[in-house]
Amino acid sequence: MVKLNNPIGVITDSFRLPVREALVKAKEVGADGVQIYAVSGEMDPANLSAAARKELKDYIDSLGLQVSALVGDLGGHGFQDKEANPAKIEKSKRIMDLAFDLGTHIVTTHIGLVPHEQNYIFDEMQKSCEELSLYANSLGGHFAIETGPETAAHLKSFLDTLTGKGVAVNFDPANMVMVTGDDPVQGIITLKDYVVHTHVKDGVKLREVDPRDVYGMLGYEPMTHEKIAEMATSGPFAELPLGEGKVDFDAYFRAIADIGYTGYLTIEREVGDSPEVDIHKAVQFIKRYK
Repeated sequence: MVKLNNPIGVITDSFRLPVREALVKAKEVGADGVQIYAVSGEMDPANLSAAARKELKDYIDSLGLQVSALVGDLGGHGFQDKEANPAKIEKSKRIMDLAFDLGTHIVTTHIGLVPHEQNYIFDEMQKSCEELSLYANSLGGHFAIETGPETAAHLKSFLDTLTGKGVAVNFDPANMVMVTGDDPVQGIITLKDYVVHTHVKDGVKLREVDPRDVYGMLGYEPMTHEKIAEMATSGPFAELPLGEGKVDFDAYFRAIADIGYTGYLTIEREVGDSPEVDIHKAVQFIKRYK
């Protein structure tokens, strides 16, 4: 069995608790760090003054935790809509600024399904991501696209059109298994030059599904977070506790070691009646590889 030295993270929203309560739970289950949603409410960058940011970072530090990344997913169609994009780009930049204030250089997001043909949607996504890549490059940070809507090879072909590595990858093996059927082991090798953060999640694909029906697309009805969670329990795929799905973690973690990835393995649990129990088990599952 491969031996990993990667730190273990938890998405605070997975506990379904207020941020500070979730931070305490993350510490209790044995995590090294946390990933925090930063798009609305108390974590909206517009609602956090410089003093509030310092106080929050000090509190996280006092728990012995780090921030592995922020979640900056603004929903809808990602960056496919020309009219919505200027405001989304501006807010994404502010979330990147907040990330640095909280001690991380990574913001993860969904940008929308990348079309296979170079049409107006592709062009708009490319234009928006280029601007965000340049901004992230200027900070020495990363705006990281979560894998899932498209195959690793197709995502890499899109990333290769951008300047630098400012727009990078948040690799989620379960999304690949559940939606496209792409192999996460080969996928992380394909995207190795872009991977800056990962999610640790498991699942199974129950039937073929059009990725547009999961992630939405301009001209399609956008999927809400709640609808995606519902689909994960009654739809074409199922998210499952670690080790119970179709992600081959022995091979996947070996590939992580082989590509030299030393960043966070961040647990995400979007379904289930006992998230704290599932997350604690997930931490223990990962620790088997340490």
